[in-house]
Amino acid sequence: MHTTKISGHHIDVTPAIKDHINEKLSKISKLTDQITSVNVTLLKDNKSQKAEAIVHIPGKEIFAAASSEDRLFHAIDDMVDKLAKQIDKYKTKQSSANHNPVTTH
Repeated sequence: MHTTKISGHHIDVTPAIKDHINEKLSKISKLTDQITSVNVTLLKDNKSQKAEAIVHIPGKEIFAAASSEDRLFHAIDDMVDKLAKQIDKYKTKQSSANHNPVTTH
């Protein structure tokens, strides 16, 4: 299992927010067991609330960010969806590289 670090800038990271993030991140944990850690940063400015994350996989860092004008939870959901797509794409590249050996003539 990986470690998850959640921090907030101008946002109080409540237990409900932590629970929501951990629940959503379990979705990407099911995609690959190579994740070593996840850093999530929540930010708030005048107009929007933003969620950013960096997923650490050996030899790779995957970054995703999303924002929402009205709800932080929407930004978190969108960010996790972006991470899932990127991890799926990474896994596809990895498996195709492993299954297509280079042949020489």
